[in-house]
Amino acid sequence: MNKKTSRRRRIREWGIIPGMLPAGNLNSITDVPGVEVGHSTIIRGEGELVPGTGPVRTGVTAVWPHRDNIFKNPVSAGVEIINGYGKAAGLSQIEELGALESPLLLTGTLNVGRVMDALIDYILRDNPEIGITSSSFNPVVLECNDGYLNDMQGRHVKSQHVHRALITASGDRVPEGEIGAGTGMIAFGFKGGIGSASRRLTLKDDSFHLGALVLSNFGRREELRIAGIPLYNLDLDFKTAGVREGQDGSVIVILATDLPLNSFNLTRAARRAQAGLARIGSLTDNRSGEYVVAFSTTSRYQRGNKGRLSVSPEQQKDKQKAEVSRGSQLLNMVFQAVVEATEEAVLNSLFMASTLRGRDGNEARGLPAEKLASSINKIFQD
Repeated sequence: MNKKTSRRRRIREWGIIPGMLPAGNLNSITDVPGVEVGHSTIIRGEGELVPGTGPVRTGVTAVWPHRDNIFKNPVSAGVEIINGYGKAAGLSQIEELGALESPLLLTGTLNVGRVMDALIDYILRDNPEIGITSSSFNPVVLECNDGYLNDMQGRHVKSQHVHRALITASGDRVPEGEIGAGTGMIAFGFKGGIGSASRRLTLKDDSFHLGALVLSNFGRREELRIAGIPLYNLDLDFKTAGVREGQDGSVIVILATDLPLNSFNLTRAARRAQAGLARIGSLTDNRSGEYVVAFSTTSRYQRGNKGRLSVSPEQQKDKQKAEVSRGSQLLNMVFQAVVEATEEAVLNSLFMASTLRGRDGNEARGLPAEKLASSINKIFQD
């Protein structure tokens, strides 16, 4: 199934540094304190597709803004829908209220309903008052289509897979490539999937982080750009997956920061992810689902009687910082961090993904990283 001939390396390990701002210690969304990410991967069976049975190449990825009961302690959030050809759940309430009360779950398209159901069960265990003495719960699930490699009709992500991703989430560097929700994804004609990156922001004596996590399943081979260099300018014979002719792809971008940004500025930040995607070669095609969710781990609410939300005492203490965060200089830095982290996260998803064969012998080839890096570094040296 997998053809791993050598350890996959992130783009920086090949000496190619996207952007100008410094990366966090992990160069991962988990550089933002409190953020944890978990995966559950399902790879089963080979050969001809038997709808409802397999082969299976899918999974689920969970992103926690924090573990302090997200339903009782929601965070400020914003949403940007770059192109709405998608089946995401739970975004309209975030747009309306500016608050995120759920971990963010990513999966394959037809798994969305089952993932929502499992997430609701999980949250109800710690919040039995939901729907009785408190408000309802808004589960957030985002998706991309993994049908080229996976038996989509089987909807193979079950509650145990969702719960495993939620329970095993950690603050370590995010595993990338063909893992979790990224298992069956393809980007720019190569194997895509999960990628992450971060930037460190310095304001006077304070240091903050902004991190990105992407689910990459988009892009045309001929449009791919790495460090600003178009792939077609490189004199290399690349074999790609040969898929998605006449179809468009999708991408999910999750942005996290420990800056106390409000929903308005988080939405503004989310809009800048499109510039990061464009740097790599996104054309925002007609049938692409491109969604961005941004949240602040330090801009929080508390859920009171009957589910009403109020500003948390911690956020009141940070009021002065929140005022500073609206300053033009810092917001410019935030926007730059969004562009750079989004770009690098997508590149990491490509560089870290290995060749994978799925249903009907369909194969998504891993990016020929060594050849690409050698050619790009040669251009820089010249």
